[in-house]
Amino acid sequence: MEKKILIPVDKSWSSLQAVRYAVHVSSVITDLHCVLFHVQPPVSLYLTEEAAKDMHVRAQLKKVTKKNQDAAMKILNDLRSEMTANGFVEERIELISRPRERGLAQDVIEYAQKNMLDAIVVGRRGVTGIQKFFDSSVSDAILERSQALPVWLVQGEVQPDKILVAIDGSQDSLRAVDHVSFMVSENKNVNITLVHVTNTARNYCEIDLDEEPDPEFVKIIEKKDRACVDGFYPAAMEKFMQMGISKDRIDIHTLKGGRRIGNNVVEFAQKHNFSTIALGRRGINKSFFMGSVSRQIIGEVSDTALWVVP
Repeated sequence: MEKKILIPVDKSWSSLQAVRYAVHVSSVITDLHCVLFHVQPPVSLYLTEEAAKDMHVRAQLKKVTKKNQDAAMKILNDLRSEMTANGFVEERIELISRPRERGLAQDVIEYAQKNMLDAIVVGRRGVTGIQKFFDSSVSDAILERSQALPVWLVQGEVQPDKILVAIDGSQDSLRAVDHVSFMVSENKNVNITLVHVTNTARNYCEIDLDEEPDPEFVKIIEKKDRACVDGFYPAAMEKFMQMGISKDRIDIHTLKGGRRIGNNVVEFAQKHNFSTIALGRRGINKSFFMGSVSRQIIGEVSDTALWVVP
């Protein structure tokens, strides 16, 4: 079954990282297709309006448009050559260049949604905080605005041979399971690891607890957490079975939760050499994505791909 990803590209090093990840992940995802997508610089609205009235302006507009298109195709062709030189099948690469319409991030998302692609892949720099994104405003906007499609964030040279799914029992983490199982469904050699960090009274609260929480409160939180995850596993296994992934290819780990759940996930991933981490956009109590857990994971990882699934 064909899987198709969109990679928005420019001349940045991070775009190169993203396409190299696509090459590597094609060894894990059977029948992977890729759209290299470049959004051209905006053309002045004044120039466009004047071109309708003045033939000289129209000729100038034509030159500007051709210059943008030629520059875009050079970027796209260079990146396609990079991919094919490293083993990606050329017939599975599509090159698309479009003039900017609603904004770079929105144009990327709308194209991906309209064409029912399976994920958007963006690279990011190996520095700190929000600056990790190859263009922080664009990448952040794609991540926040992509309400229907998974976004894969790629940092560094990532070899996606081991996949970890961070789960908390929520519907969003079940969708992460669904996305991962679909993408690797036809590869019989891939194992998947589910990691759950137990929810404690301290990481349940948004505020810091200066004193030890009440024992009854602790019991309530731990009981709720166990019940939620116990109900989650059968649903997750059903997803895997539907995609032909047998139980013996699924590993399950439960970690004792600390104050920073995201750090627990990252430490486990680093210790066991997981290079791809999948997680739901939001989890229980919105703990994933734009909450403390996802911010911790996004801020802490290096040489890793994060699949953020809405």
